[in-house]
Amino acid sequence: MASWYAIRARGTGAEVAIYDEIGAYGVSAKGFLAELGALPEGTPVDLRLNSPGGSVFDAVAIHNALKRHEGTITVWIDGIAASAASYIAMAGDEIVMPENAFLMIHDPAGLVMGTAEDMRAMAEALDKVKGSLVSGYAAKSGRSAEEVSALMAAETWFGAADAVAQGFADRLIEPVRIAAAFDIGRFRNAPPVLVEAIEAEPEPDDESDGTNTEATDDADQVEDAEDEQAAASEAPQPPAETLPPSGAPPDPAAIRAQAIGHARAVVDLCRLAGHPQMAGRFLEQNASLDEVRAALLAAKAEAEPEIAPHHPQPGRSSAARPWGEIVARTFKLKG
Repeated sequence: MASWYAIRARGTGAEVAIYDEIGAYGVSAKGFLAELGALPEGTPVDLRLNSPGGSVFDAVAIHNALKRHEGTITVWIDGIAASAASYIAMAGDEIVMPENAFLMIHDPAGLVMGTAEDMRAMAEALDKVKGSLVSGYAAKSGRSAEEVSALMAAETWFGAADAVAQGFADRLIEPVRIAAAFDIGRFRNAPPVLVEAIEAEPEPDDESDGTNTEATDDADQVEDAEDEQAAASEAPQPPAETLPPSGAPPDPAAIRAQAIGHARAVVDLCRLAGHPQMAGRFLEQNASLDEVRAALLAAKAEAEPEIAPHHPQPGRSSAARPWGEIVARTFKLKG
């Protein structure tokens, strides 16, 4: 699966670029943490963000790993740092935003299927996660936990100037071109100017001369931001791992539709097999449909009793009354 991040060594430091949804449809944070941990102690890190968010659990793990890193962390928000991505940004010793960039915070959300106990367990987990997020946002901004909690509940979007004024960022730089194919329709309070900027982004030309215009645009964007860094020697581009072999940018809507379709198929298989409680585990493991079918068949084989001649056989007994007769006896039809 495609990676949503890239970590590169650059001179005396390292660059970490997250230009996609975090963990949701790619590798988990485990690979990210392994690569980050492989950096020499004290390595300065430039973290570049342009992400609508993703897995909050992965984001918390990444945030904590960055906070443990001995080197200086400078976060550059190259367009959008929304949802889980904004929490990762809070790990920065300095957060730099172009004047036309955005940062968004909101309450964590989750998906669960199962019993009332399963629902309560998820609610408790989300409450704990929110507590962790509130602490991170409050520590960076200097605002009280109550203020931060209210801002999260309202799904608050900050322009760069507002983010600096509210303490969620430290420094403004010149505007850059926002080149992102993110679907932000899922957010209820997305600023109209951001929606218009993303909708106005031209579609890639299938009949081009082979030049990756998306990568070129992002290189221009990063170049503007790099002017603010005295030690910058070259302008980085978004991680190549986020692009499919064709060179066209991934379509988040298509990826999301595929993931939702897969999830529905897993849930339907589990329901048909009489084990709806197993769907959540299969989705967490990112199991294929063939793996789901095999596991359900194995579970059925283990639970199925051995049939012996003296055991009552399945099916309606001869003494059972059909439903039509029961309904007719219970209700008298009028007219």
